[in-house]
Amino acid sequence: MPESKTRKAADEKKKQKKAQSLVENREVKQRRTIMPGQRAWVPPLFITVGLVGVAWLVVYYIAGNKVPLMQNWGNWNILIAMGLIAAAFSLATLWK
Repeated sequence: MPESKTRKAADEKKKQKKAQSLVENREVKQRRTIMPGQRAWVPPLFITVGLVGVAWLVVYYIAGNKVPLMQNWGNWNILIAMGLIAAAFSLATLWK
């Protein structure tokens, strides 16, 4: 019994979809191999910002009354240190 034209057209569409999905899968795999190198700057930056925040807080509590700038700002130093630490945590969310 001969096949209908619609069956042949459906088979051709399936073949085209398979070929297209293979090409898309290759592109996705290539993107995945490229992506990890693009955010290599995140870990050093968030560690640095976090440590600067902690250091700011420690210096304020130990020698805040002897450092002229910290002496003028008073308790705002705590907000600055906590802001730096919060910025480090938000930077950590960018890490993949």
